[in-house]
Amino acid sequence: MSVVSATAKPVLLNAFNMNSVGHINHGLWAHPRDRSSDYHSLDYWTDLARTLERGLFDGLFLADIVGVYETYEQSADITLREAIQLPINDPLLVVPAMAAVTRHLSFGVTVNLSYEAPYLLARRFSTLDHLTRGRVGWNIVTGYLDSAARAMGQREQIRHDERYDRADEYLEVLYKLWEGSWEDGAVKRDRNARVYADPARVHRIEHHGRYFDVEGYHLSEPSPQRTPVLFQAGSSGRGLRFAARHAECVFVAIQDRDATRKLVRELREEVVRAGRHPDEVKVFMGLTAIVGKTAREAQEKYAEYVRYANPEAGVAHLAATAGIDFSQYASDRPLIQQQGSNGIENAVRRLSGGRSDYTMGDLHHDLALGGRYATVVGDAGQVADAMLGWIDDTGIDGFNLARAVVPEGFEDFVNLVVPELQSRGRYKTAYADGSLRQKLWGRGDQLSAGHPGAAFRRSSVVA
Repeated sequence: MSVVSATAKPVLLNAFNMNSVGHINHGLWAHPRDRSSDYHSLDYWTDLARTLERGLFDGLFLADIVGVYETYEQSADITLREAIQLPINDPLLVVPAMAAVTRHLSFGVTVNLSYEAPYLLARRFSTLDHLTRGRVGWNIVTGYLDSAARAMGQREQIRHDERYDRADEYLEVLYKLWEGSWEDGAVKRDRNARVYADPARVHRIEHHGRYFDVEGYHLSEPSPQRTPVLFQAGSSGRGLRFAARHAECVFVAIQDRDATRKLVRELREEVVRAGRHPDEVKVFMGLTAIVGKTAREAQEKYAEYVRYANPEAGVAHLAATAGIDFSQYASDRPLIQQQGSNGIENAVRRLSGGRSDYTMGDLHHDLALGGRYATVVGDAGQVADAMLGWIDDTGIDGFNLARAVVPEGFEDFVNLVVPELQSRGRYKTAYADGSLRQKLWGRGDQLSAGHPGAAFRRSSVVA
């Protein structure tokens, strides 16, 4: 069984990846030991899954993007040259192969609800939940790229706050399908009576709202979790309110501890205002860890990685995220978030820690590894110290560990840092049984009674 400290918060860990060449730390695809260009090979994914399960990772968190980064220089040229999340393949399709070679590793998959019909998305996640035996989560995103909207036949994307209004209703439709269409006990599989499912326990859902009109039966029988574990990453005021209502896991990406602590506190306060218990939400922070057998080896490895990384590619990624063309900024010009951007709010503020004098030169310095996540470099003890410091000081629950050079980065972490965390009683030594939700909270496979989705469950018909 899993053994962790009875008094200190255990570390939760997801690997953070994308079905693409470039993800967060840009330019490292050119490193001679990097395998990220094998992303379209099943071996790449199954090998990664085996490594993560060996390291007892809670999950593999798969990001996704719809659209192309073309804000920087008003062009997609650097996006294509440096493979800045382009090309990119569907993240859902690699999950069954990884599930087949693992027993416990879970999978958080990003899908943009702005371009997916809720009726079909409900079936896709029920299918994945069945195939993984309850090891799947959904990272809910509403999008932020006008290029995606144009590719999907729209002139521009929906405005920021309205995207969340629409998402609230979208989730209501899904809860009706996942939780309310099929009762517990509806599936009989009775060959003698020739009854696979009891018609009295399967219900047509009806939803007629501002954004969606849906009538029909959920196409899938109930999966182990019914509703997948719900991830979300909004940090704007409207995004936090959405997360407080729906999310079970929230992803944050801030380099400053004080700002992270403040955001976690605000999130948990919003969760309480939404009528839920603050412990019902786990908070994961984005982190890049460069680890060596010695501190010197780690520093040398980091310096080697920096030689291949491309800070300008990181700037191009951030430009699309913020909706600002940073190619127009001189190196000494302060990067003040422009008003009226319809991208991800607070993108620059989260990186700069709110500094008003933060310049393009500062940005290039902070993106030395090509990415904008907090970076820890050191031996196993130093990396563990930093990680535990973040958890104990800010109230987060764990990390989404971004890739640098793959697979060696994840292998180094599993071989060196995991044993160190275990020796301190802060990381499990074995997996618990059950679904992703059961592993995270130990309270069963399905949504907690306090979650709004649980209100859509039907009382079972008496047999």
